[in-house]
Amino acid sequence: MKVRIGLGLGTRTPTNDDRFGPFVDHLERLRFDSLWLSERVTGEAPDPLIGLAVAAGRTRRLKLGTAVLVLPGRNPVLLAKELASLDRLSGGRLLPAVGLGAVDPREQQAFGVERSERAGWLDEALPLVRRLWAEDAVDHDGPRWHLRGASVLPRPVQQPIELWLGGIAPSELRRAGRLGDGWLPSFVTPADCAAGRPVVEEAAARAGRAIDPEHWGALVPYSLGPVPDGIAAFIRARRPDLEPTDLVPVGFDALRSHLGAFVDVGFSKFVVLPLAEPAEWGAHLAELAAAVLPLET
Repeated sequence: MKVRIGLGLGTRTPTNDDRFGPFVDHLERLRFDSLWLSERVTGEAPDPLIGLAVAAGRTRRLKLGTAVLVLPGRNPVLLAKELASLDRLSGGRLLPAVGLGAVDPREQQAFGVERSERAGWLDEALPLVRRLWAEDAVDHDGPRWHLRGASVLPRPVQQPIELWLGGIAPSELRRAGRLGDGWLPSFVTPADCAAGRPVVEEAAARAGRAIDPEHWGALVPYSLGPVPDGIAAFIRARRPDLEPTDLVPVGFDALRSHLGAFVDVGFSKFVVLPLAEPAEWGAHLAELAAAVLPLET
């Protein structure tokens, strides 16, 4: 099992180049596995594909992930083109995780998809994107798109690009098994992951698929001080059975132990997410690397 650790920025991505550029350089120099950017139209974070394109131009080995890219509301042909282009220009370093988007009326308005329609939209679009990467001419008749001889060039370097899904609700677990190449839930415990994996695997088996043993991961937020009040309130509302620190380790030592507990239940791909932007990224990332990168195998 190959343990790999990347860093995510959530919706707190520094948008000024004098901070984002050096931040990316530190990740490359310290040999973090990957950088993950999130999508929030109404937030300060830049578009994740634009941010990752900037990161691709500054790096040679850092993998480039979306956690997550909102699929409902996007034209699947144009999305297939964008993702293939980024994968090709980065030398095959793209790691897209896709999802339904935030449960927020402002976000749903931006994408033009009603909340009740998001799942059906993803279910149709995701297989279509895969076909557009692999087939010379795609014919498709579905509830939302009708294509005749559609094609996308250039093809991505990775054949295929692997599309990961998140979520912990039963319907999300089943979708991850039915459609995903990997599972990357967030704000979960190792016990949650251990319980969810068989559900994903069963859904995959029913669909005639299998998830690669290396494609089980988690997005793990962490804090260097008390868990922020807003995050603590969110956790208590969502998981009243847990303490906030059960989902958000406080301090680098606690983060390392927390990741080790995920490894113990067979998970190996991690996106660690600081809940606050440090005053100086270089020192923060160096200390983080010293604490958690020795877990990599």
